[in-house]
Amino acid sequence: MSDRTNDPTTPTTPTTRATSTAEAQAPGKGTRSAVIGAVFLMATSAIGPGFITQTASFTVSLGAAFACAIVLSVIVDIAVQMNVWRVVGVSGKRAHELGNEVLPGAGYLLAGLVVLGGLIFNIGNVAGTGLGTDAMFGLDPRIGGALSALLAIGIFLSKRAGVALDRVVIVLGLVMILATLVIAVTSAPPVGEALVNVVRPDKFDFVAVTTIIGGTVGGYITYAGAHRLLDSGRVGPENVREITRSSVVGILVTGVMRVLLFLAILGVVAGGVTLATDDPAGSAFQEAAGDIGLRVFGLILWAAAITSVIGAAYTSVSFMTRSTTSERRRNLLTVAFIALTAGVFVVIEETPVTLLIFAGTFNGLILPIGFGVLLWVAWRRRDLLGGYRYPAWLLLVGVLAWLLTLYLGYNAILTLGDL
Repeated sequence: MSDRTNDPTTPTTPTTRATSTAEAQAPGKGTRSAVIGAVFLMATSAIGPGFITQTASFTVSLGAAFACAIVLSVIVDIAVQMNVWRVVGVSGKRAHELGNEVLPGAGYLLAGLVVLGGLIFNIGNVAGTGLGTDAMFGLDPRIGGALSALLAIGIFLSKRAGVALDRVVIVLGLVMILATLVIAVTSAPPVGEALVNVVRPDKFDFVAVTTIIGGTVGGYITYAGAHRLLDSGRVGPENVREITRSSVVGILVTGVMRVLLFLAILGVVAGGVTLATDDPAGSAFQEAAGDIGLRVFGLILWAAAITSVIGAAYTSVSFMTRSTTSERRRNLLTVAFIALTAGVFVVIEETPVTLLIFAGTFNGLILPIGFGVLLWVAWRRRDLLGGYRYPAWLLLVGVLAWLLTLYLGYNAILTLGDL
């Protein structure tokens, strides 16, 4: 099917007109930088402390064969995000708003899962900023976490919060990639062996593939970039090409970071070094570049954690509000969200591991529920897409990816039973 609407002269719906008016009145929206910000918000939301730990652990256990799992996960992630961004972007509505349109109450269920998971995970993200400042400066993790939370709060209290958010995630995203690239070059990984394992892996671990898929597009991460796109003003059928391109670029940015981190650690592991089990990534960076490597790791961990704090708070609050909610009110709610999670971390002095595991199961549940709703909109609810004719090939790809998310959801239910 074509990516165009049936009739280019289709009249603008009241919802579209209201959205367009709000965008026209809001300063700084609809700019190219805001779209790039949406791309990096999605990417940096995925690149959190858990992302780093997962990549390091699977690199140690699988070696060069992990390259195959990375490529497969990127393909599935692209299939998911292309559909999520397309439906949200063309409809001009948030995922939970679409959910309530499809089945009354479904949007509230989705919102509840996202907010609860984001709230608990953000405690871990704040803890990650504390660990990052500890590695960089030897600062007490509680103090580092509190100061990092204040920085994130400052972004949303600024007069041009949207612009500040976009610039921060873009700059820190680039810093993470460049810093990891330096260590990857320093560790001298066997790139040729990794390339061979992409198509002919020495061993294959399906669990590794599904785990990193859930960590990249699960939970609030699924909707971070798409919801930010709505605030950029680049919505509607007329922006389909940019919506699609942005969704793919966001996953590719995440993929580049995963590959560089994998290569940086692989170079150390291939040299026969045994990494610390409690901090494989940190010890790999230290082995590769000494104390400087440890400081660089601290910078990467802090940048990954602070951008995830921002992404989790922003996206969770987007599920607590409507498209018509004022930007000031959303920002104040985001500030409260960050303050609450930071306060919990400072008081308990450590990340509540059981709670994080419990919240992690929500990622496996949220993905098939929310993604299923959006695919239904693409298939049966053209009225919510302004008459847009959804491409059959993209819907088919999405359904295949959705079937895989059901497996993730099944595993999530089993995990809940073990807690």
